[in-house]
Amino acid sequence: MLAETICSAVSAAGLGIAAISAYRKRFLAAARIAAYALVPLGLVMTGAVEWIADTAFSPVAWAGFGVLGVALLLFMSTRAVERRRAGRGVTAGGAGPRAVAPAASAPSRGATAKPQTGRADGEDFSDIEAILKKHGI
Repeated sequence: MLAETICSAVSAAGLGIAAISAYRKRFLAAARIAAYALVPLGLVMTGAVEWIADTAFSPVAWAGFGVLGVALLLFMSTRAVERRRAGRGVTAGGAGPRAVAPAASAPSRGATAKPQTGRADGEDFSDIEAILKKHGI
C-alpha cells in the first residue's frame, strides 16, 4: 500500500514538472518528463509494484532466485567445458581427436617459399602495397 502511494506521488510530481516545462514553451522536454512520470503510475495500475513487493519479502521467491542462479551457473559451466573440449579436438562423445584430412598439413604442389626481406614473421604487406599503388601513392 505504501509503495503504491509513493509511486502515485512521484507520478503526480512528475506531471507537475512537465506542466511547468510546457508552460515555459519546452514542449519536447515536457512530453519526455510526462512519459517518465507516467511509468510508476502504470506499474502500480498493472500490479507490478505489488508483485515486486510480495517477491522482495518472500523467502520462497528468494529460494527460487537461488535455484535459477544455480541452473544458470551449471549451464554456463557445461558450455565452458564443451568449448574447452572442442578446442583440444575432443568431440562431445569423447571419441578422441577429430578426423583430419590426410594431406591437410602438406604444402600444395605449386607453392614456393618467398624469400625473407628483413620483415618480421607473419608480416606480408603485398596487399597493402597493391592498394597504395592502385591509388597512386
